[in-house]
Amino acid sequence: MKKFFVIGNPIAHSLSPILQNHWLKENNIDATYDKIKLEDLQIKNFIRDIKDQKIAGCNVTVPFKKTVIPFLDELSPEAGLTQSVNTITFDSGNLVGHNTDIAGFYTAIKKLNFALEGKKVLILGAGGVVPSIIFALKNMHVQEITISNRTREKAENLRLLFDDLKILEWGNLTDFNMVINATSLGLNNETINLNFSSLGQDKLFYDVIYNPYETPFLKMGRKLGCRTENGKTMFVYQALEAFKLWHKIEPKVNTDTYKLLDND
Repeated sequence: MKKFFVIGNPIAHSLSPILQNHWLKENNIDATYDKIKLEDLQIKNFIRDIKDQKIAGCNVTVPFKKTVIPFLDELSPEAGLTQSVNTITFDSGNLVGHNTDIAGFYTAIKKLNFALEGKKVLILGAGGVVPSIIFALKNMHVQEITISNRTREKAENLRLLFDDLKILEWGNLTDFNMVINATSLGLNNETINLNFSSLGQDKLFYDVIYNPYETPFLKMGRKLGCRTENGKTMFVYQALEAFKLWHKIEPKVNTDTYKLLDND
């Protein structure tokens, strides 16, 4: 029986096993999928187990999306351009890093029918998923992408990948059409200590966090009369792309898929 995992730290909040095991069962695939919390020093040995095929493949979440790269043999074009890996496959003896976050985010926004072409977007955070979001936003032809991070240096580092980014000091807010929380603030009900009231109404507040369902960031957006969306659809579709890479099958996504996650 093949074994698949999602690795991260923290990892308790991840609903990946519920979704992946549902699809495995639905498609009669003899495999299991579980989550495992790792420390930095354990990454190398874990990746070696995939190379030795003791483990068939894995997903990667924070804070390891960049950490795993030196231990892989090659990267997909998207993973190479973003320097971010969230899925590892074993192909013809090689460990390949993929980025399915891009497709997940792109699909999620398209399903919202929120026109982003020519619009201004603010991203809070500069962590592992942010390059994927920037990549997808550029494919949507947004006018401007601004990054604000508590540690400015990390935001500046993203300019090594995307040289036309704007950097905004944490706490300063101007006018944006969409604000994305790509920090971990909200996983444990933390509040982002920023005054969003200056943004006005009819904006899109998007949180990459999907568990809990509504973070304090999204509650604030809703109170301001703005549209809000959590990261659940992005999560489902990045998972779908990973499943396709491993099993060469496209799993079904329907209302039952989302109910499965809601009932956790």
